[in-house]
Amino acid sequence: MKITGIEITHHRLPLDPPFHASWDSKPRTAFDATIVRVTTDEGLTGYGSGDTMTGFEGHERFFIGQDPMAIERHYRILSNIQFHYGRCWPLDLALWDLTGKITGQPVWKLLGGLSNKVAAYASSGTLRKPEELADAAEVYLGQGFKALKIRFHRGDWRADIKALEAVRARIGNRLDLMVDCNQGWRMSWDAYTPWTLKDAIPVARELERLDVYWMEEPLHRSDREGMRRLREMADIRIAGGEMTRELYEFRDLIRDGCLDVLQPDAALVGGITGLRRIAAMAAENNLVFTPHTWTNGMGVTANCHLTAGLADAPFVEFPYDPPEWSLPRRDFMMAQPLAVDAEGMITLSEEPGMGYALDEKMLEKTRIG
Repeated sequence: MKITGIEITHHRLPLDPPFHASWDSKPRTAFDATIVRVTTDEGLTGYGSGDTMTGFEGHERFFIGQDPMAIERHYRILSNIQFHYGRCWPLDLALWDLTGKITGQPVWKLLGGLSNKVAAYASSGTLRKPEELADAAEVYLGQGFKALKIRFHRGDWRADIKALEAVRARIGNRLDLMVDCNQGWRMSWDAYTPWTLKDAIPVARELERLDVYWMEEPLHRSDREGMRRLREMADIRIAGGEMTRELYEFRDLIRDGCLDVLQPDAALVGGITGLRRIAAMAAENNLVFTPHTWTNGMGVTANCHLTAGLADAPFVEFPYDPPEWSLPRRDFMMAQPLAVDAEGMITLSEEPGMGYALDEKMLEKTRIG
């Protein structure tokens, strides 16, 4: 079997009302998605989505005519493309979907078959007032979630703590709580400075007091010494790595003792092929591997296959903050949105590949390129 074509299309869903993401100083009035289709001479097609595939145009020739199941070979070429041009890892996800269809197996089983289930934590994205956030936490609890991630970015971290306190007071210990400080990176148009170690220490103390499960991105991604020292000084788990671009950087983060929780995203770095290496390194070093995954339902599904099949993660991220970030918005490209059950679990199917299908009518309606 040979690869005969790679098609990349871009789509845009208008958002009215806008989505006010905590990490973005500009309201989001649209949500973009890129779809990758890999076709073969035997009529099978694999699908992937996540990053924008910027820089891939013109590189199709390195894959067409090749065996679609030569995953490691394709990973090396994608790594070279990333170095010279851009991140094109949705192609890796499409190749795994295709490999599953060729072999008649779900991806989670191809990756090791550890489980077909993973617990989801509700990952909120907006900055609600304390009582409104507490109300939302009760809703998440009623929907079966066992854990919730809360965003900090209200300007003064003391205001963030008040919101967290309101949630803890309302729901007690019925939810594990995580906090994303969003200090690791900035949107292209933002120039304000991240926290220093001295800024992060009092926040960590407050999070310990409130029994928070992990403290995510408390420092800039380059401040490895600060992360190492914070991890030594605080009892709370330190999480990060969602926008780390190279696998060797995770090797160094592990070696230097910077993180307790590794959060690479298969749709943004390394694909499934690269991140299964990081999952193994995390296990060998007794660290938590649980991917960041804030792209769309297809990207979330890919990360779930990786986590369920190979890693023993306590939770995987489930982006969900209605009404601004609802399943119809997040998964508009999918025939069926990815959902959690009444126990807060994501159960992956026995369908070959990733188990998702595209909503072709919606993709045609939203296509921009």
